[in-house]
Amino acid sequence: MKRYELKEIAKKLSSYKHIKGSRRVDNNTIEIILDKDTSYFFDMTRGHSFIYKRLSKKPIQSYKAPFDNILHSLVAYSEIISVEVPNNDRIIRFLLAPKSSYKEKLISLQFEFTGKNTNAILIDSDEVIIEALRHIDISRSFRVVRPSIELLPLPPYDGKIEDIQKIEDIDKVLIQNWEKYENNRLKSIKKQKLSMLEKKIDKLSKIVNNLADESKLEQETKKYQNYGNIILANLYQIKSYDKKLKTYDFNGDEIIINLPKNIITNRIAQYFFNLSKRAKNRAKNIHIERDNLSSKLNFYQNIYHSVSQALDVYELELLVPKKSKLKRKKEKLKECELFWIDDYKVLVGRNSQENQKLLQLAKANDLWMHIRDIPSSHVLIRTDKQNLPQSVIESASKLCVDFSVKKAGEYEVDYTKRKFVKVQEGSSVLYNKYETIRVRKEGVEIRE
Repeated sequence: MKRYELKEIAKKLSSYKHIKGSRRVDNNTIEIILDKDTSYFFDMTRGHSFIYKRLSKKPIQSYKAPFDNILHSLVAYSEIISVEVPNNDRIIRFLLAPKSSYKEKLISLQFEFTGKNTNAILIDSDEVIIEALRHIDISRSFRVVRPSIELLPLPPYDGKIEDIQKIEDIDKVLIQNWEKYENNRLKSIKKQKLSMLEKKIDKLSKIVNNLADESKLEQETKKYQNYGNIILANLYQIKSYDKKLKTYDFNGDEIIINLPKNIITNRIAQYFFNLSKRAKNRAKNIHIERDNLSSKLNFYQNIYHSVSQALDVYELELLVPKKSKLKRKKEKLKECELFWIDDYKVLVGRNSQENQKLLQLAKANDLWMHIRDIPSSHVLIRTDKQNLPQSVIESASKLCVDFSVKKAGEYEVDYTKRKFVKVQEGSSVLYNKYETIRVRKEGVEIRE
């Protein structure tokens, strides 16, 4: 950030009297909410820090580190005493009177745009650090940043001073900052997620394409059954060291059978009977395996299509969440696809078999949803008997649509508690006492 930009931003922020809310919206970005429609975002990424403005949107992940708890308790609902750029440095400093303070206790929230040591720091009136976004040790900088330690001033800036440029509308500049940043970020993240999905789709496609054909399996069944019978009829002439049996089949035709290694002579017939039985079972069930794999493949193709059409990063992270270090978010389920929305567990069935499993796993008060009048993924939200926020229901219903259909348009998603869903056959159900939410699936068909 340029110093003249920071001064214009500080001037603009000084026109507000209170901070309505404050929170971290991703690993390095802090949102300062000034009124219902006004939020400023401080991206404190090392080496790429900047400030932007956009409409507030609830983040997918909530942060509960000590810094976040103190940021909320001291900054939210505080009175703004002043906003300054001290010593002409690359710093914006809020002087605040916290709502919970007694007498005239004041604190400062300092955003430092200083390259590798970029930071957001909460400081008391004695310049002692309360908490910081990043803790910095003496091994990294002469200026230690840790709670209960006095914050030393930054050394005087000895670099080139930028030419001052007139900014007529700083909000317009900050909105443009956001648009440029979001477009670049959207392209980058979309590319990563599409690449990951392509690998998954390619892997599933190869598995589906390499599945054995029913007719070939039936031929194998007969062949191994015949081998077993021929072995039994000629067992007397097989030596323990033989690698092949050369004899005649029951039609009088000459046949050569390769004998398995490390199997005693009187078990060889059973070996071929087992191969015959295995091939018979595979022939019987291969269509089920193919249907399940094909439906999973279709599921991920739908995700791929939705990701390619996504209009913002929030939507991308909802469709294909990034891996989290939290233990609970490492949880995986074989029965379905697992998501977390605002700390609520959301399960999505990728095929009919998984839809059936979800119905079995569900508790009475879990919320179940399905697209009306067309085959779709079943979606289940674990409620733990809590009332679900409408935002969670809306996000889950979007998952239901995005993972079920490719075509853009308006869809109606019905949802109700699991106890009001009656299973008919397989994953076919009847349900009552339901509500409906309309979901708009974007795509080329709509945007053009």
